[in-house]
Order: sequence, then structure tokens, then C-alpha cells
Amino acid sequence: MADERFLVVRLSSLGDIVHNLPAVSSLRDAFPHARIDWLVDCKWTALLDGNPDINEVIELDRGSWNALRVSVERLRSGHYTCAIDFQGLYKSALLSFLSGARRRVGFDRSMAREPGAAFFYTERVLPTSCHKVDHNLALAETVGARPTAYRFPLCVSRSASADVDRQIARNGVGEFFVVSPGGGWRWKCWPPERYGELCRELEQRLGWRAVVNCGPEETELGQAVCRAGQSAKPVLLATDVPQLIALLSRARLVIGGDTGPLHLAVALGTPVVGLYGPTDPARNGPFSAEDVVVRNARPGETTYKRQDAYSPAMLSISAEQVIRAVEKRLGARP
Repeated sequence: MADERFLVVRLSSLGDIVHNLPAVSSLRDAFPHARIDWLVDCKWTALLDGNPDINEVIELDRGSWNALRVSVERLRSGHYTCAIDFQGLYKSALLSFLSGARRRVGFDRSMAREPGAAFFYTERVLPTSCHKVDHNLALAETVGARPTAYRFPLCVSRSASADVDRQIARNGVGEFFVVSPGGGWRWKCWPPERYGELCRELEQRLGWRAVVNCGPEETELGQAVCRAGQSAKPVLLATDVPQLIALLSRARLVIGGDTGPLHLAVALGTPVVGLYGPTDPARNGPFSAEDVVVRNARPGETTYKRQDAYSPAMLSISAEQVIRAVEKRLGARP
């Protein structure tokens, strides 16, 4: 229906926004003439640049009360018929409510990250599928979307690609793979010494240099991987979001834990090997049948609690295990 006006609320973060893209694509397929706007934290707007399924990206600036007030006024001016909160937090649910949309759809309190957020919804959904991508699709289907082919409409910026090319050339790098050692909290990360060993072994076996990608607050972690890589001379590259998209799209392979860059690489079609410990790859793993997951977690070790130590499940993963997974993934390439 042309008069439908949808507000999509997914504020953050990188991997979660990527996992939300197919749901919005299915919404566009079902309502080709509707207005679909996306409310997102200003930090992540570049992920939605050029997305053909969205009419407008609304930046949420929480830098001051005045900026927040302006954002809410912008939402109310949209006269949305339906707000879909894919985030499941108090702040996202409240923003959905403040938009003025009479119909507000979100996850059941047992699924929401903050259960009380469900109070603000007029409809609550309890997905029966496992993966986060399918959880989001369940919300879209509740408002009338139909199952369609999964799409991840990401645009690679020409200027960002040129910036990455210059950085790669400046470091004398030819073919390369990317390692992403971060992960938000240490409990689901692999130690930098193991990544260093992996960089050395893959450089010898494949002849590819390692490019280390870390977030702005993970520079010391990236440097530790480079030191551990020694003779392989891994290159630490600092990127913004458009440059990260360009970098991952150019990589021959991406290796990392349950983190945003890994999910972004999957969406870009870059081969991936995921390292998983406490988090369940059936829920948060690479959304591609060709990609490979390494996991040794025992029954009862699955948890999403944030702890500042390496988990036994991640420490149990050896570099040789990851190398075998790399060989399997590259052998599966078409």
C-alpha cells in the first residue's frame, strides 16, 4: 500500500545493522511504494549509504539534549503508520513510541535485550527461528513482508576504495587476508599471540600478507597481533566505516570472532572463517553455508555474558585448527 509509512529502528551496532538489512529488503519488496525510513546512530550511517530499500536515513545524535529533541521532532514529522524496533532496548522502544506511530512492533520481552522495552510495543513477536537475521525477518513479516531472497545492499565507495588502495600500496601489500581480533569483550576473542601464529603460517603457505583491522579503541590489540606476527609483517590499518567496507570487499579471506567486521565480510561475499567460543554460531554465526566456523565449546559453555578474560572455549582453539578451516573454506570457493 502506497500510504504505508514505516520507521525502522536499529540504532547500532555494525554486525546488528548488517543482520537487519535482509528484513528491510523484504519490507521493500512487499511495499514497493511505501515510505521506509531508518533511524540509526550517526556513527553507523555509512552502512546505509546508497541503500535502495530506504527512502531516508535519520541520524540519531545523542550529543546533547537539544540534538536529541531535534531527532524526535524529525521522527514525529514523518507521520509513520508503523514503527518496527529491531533493537529491543529501552531507548529504541521509547524512540519508536515518541515517533507517534500508532502501530509499534518489537520482540517479545523474552527476546528483547531489555525485557521492559516490550511495554512500548503494540505488537510483540516471538521468533521461532534461530539466527538473528531470521529473528529480524520475523518482525518484518509481522507487518506484511514476505520471505524473499536474502539481500545485503551495501555500497563500496569509490573514494574509500582509493584510500584503501593507497594504504595497501604504501605498505607494499599485494594479495592479502584480513584478521579481525576485536570483539567488544575479551570473553569471545582469540588471543593476539594465536593470530600472530596464524599470520605467519598463512603467509608461508599462501603467500598472502595479513592486514589487521581493529576498532578505534583496539589499537593496542592490533599492535600486539603485529608483534606476534613477526616475520609475516602484518599490516595494521585504521579505517572508517566506508574504508572498512572497501577493505573487506578486496580481501581474499577474513578471519575473526563473533564481531561486526566478520558479519560485514559475509554480507559482502568475502570468504570467512569464524572463531566462536561462548556465543552460538547458530544464532550469531556467518550467514552463509559456504563459510566455516571453528568452535570447541562444550555443552553448557554458551553464554552472552561480557567478561574481561579469554574464555576457555576460545583458548581451546588452536592455530592449526584455524588453518584447516581456512583450507576447507578456500577449497569450497566456486
